Amino acid sequence: MAPLNFVLVGVGGQGAILASDILTEVGIQAGYDAKKAEVHGMAQRGGSVITHIRWGEKVYSPLIGKGEAHFLLALEKLEAIRYIEYLRPGGIAIVNDQAIPPVAVNIGAASYPDDERIKSTLGKVAEKVFFIPALRKAEEIGDPRVVNVILLGALSSFLDVPEETWQKVIERRVPQRYLELNLRAFKEGRKLA
Repeated sequence: MAPLNFVLVGVGGQGAILASDILTEVGIQAGYDAKKAEVHGMAQRGGSVITHIRWGEKVYSPLIGKGEAHFLLALEKLEAIRYIEYLRPGGIAIVNDQAIPPVAVNIGAASYPDDERIKSTLGKVAEKVFFIPALRKAEEIGDPRVVNVILLGALSSFLDVPEETWQKVIERRVPQRYLELNLRAFKEGRKLA
């Protein structure tokens, strides 16, 4: 089996690293060799975060070349178009319908693209683009910090891995006091896809 490639992107503080840790461990539990690499430079200050995750029979490197990702999972809309070059033609983009304007936009030096431009840009590469109202759903279930797990739930509906495997990994990765909330977020994400 050729490796299955995922690029997960977001803004610092959105939980992209936890989501990538869960996705990597799910791959291992599903019987794959799984590797991960992350770049999060100024992420603690709201900067960009990108994570490469690969599952396969044997994965030699975690890095994914441009045009090789089967899935682009974006916790923020602008980050989706910033990293669209990693998605292979015909790939799937799952995007949180949330805008977190970068500093350049906030000071008036740049403008944030409208939804039509974002969808058009993604649609030039992706076979399917799913805009998920993950922030709204997270707020409805009680905590905006579970956006990342909602998006993992949406992604899980495209992968041949039992739901129980995802749940067990979430149980290991999430602090006990937030477990019930995160398991509910995961189930909501599966419905939204």
